[in-house]
Amino acid sequence: MNQDSVFSSEVAIGNLPNLFIVADGMGGHKAGDYASKCTVDTMKEMVARSLEKDPAIILREAIEEANRRIHAKSGEDAEYEGMGTTVVAATILGNILQIANVGDSRLYIINEEITQVTKDHSLVEEMIRMGGLDRDAARTHPDKNIITRAVGVSEQVLVDFFTVELTKQDTILLCSDGLTNMLDDEEILMIVRGQRDVVEKAQQLVHMANERGGRDNISVVLLEVSEL
Repeated sequence: MNQDSVFSSEVAIGNLPNLFIVADGMGGHKAGDYASKCTVDTMKEMVARSLEKDPAIILREAIEEANRRIHAKSGEDAEYEGMGTTVVAATILGNILQIANVGDSRLYIINEEITQVTKDHSLVEEMIRMGGLDRDAARTHPDKNIITRAVGVSEQVLVDFFTVELTKQDTILLCSDGLTNMLDDEEILMIVRGQRDVVEKAQQLVHMANERGGRDNISVVLLEVSEL
């Protein structure tokens, strides 16, 4: 079962000129699938309806509404109890990339180098920050899939926001941990810089993650900045 949900629109939705989302659900039976799809569908709906102008407020309110709906459903139906989802969402306004993040799905900026913009809300990331674990060991740590923040698991959700100034050389990658658990950052960089067009780059990322074992759903949104 695919518990990831993805959305990509290069045309305006409400007051956002574009919108890109990756969500990675968790929970038994169909709960993870429901949580990620509910988050994407709710965000699309709320962004379209929002009268706000500030993209950070638009994204925050959309994620908070998704959190309310998932948490309510979890309390109403035992099959959905405890479900949740990560989400990473982005919108581009001129040369500014606005990002919202909950969980361990990631957004990278790739040019001559690769930079992880979002910060994982995960147990191993907390251990790294506290100095108890190095990043290489974290890739194979038995608790690497334990996330410390997710949409839907609590009545309130805390959303992180990031702002990046883009250049024409930048490529933007949003992905679930099905990709980053199989490929390290330098391998992702080599693949993105080594293929001819954006479609081949995305396909090769998924292909290589599957070649390495593909132990989880792999979702990728890849954007090339062609004009600012």
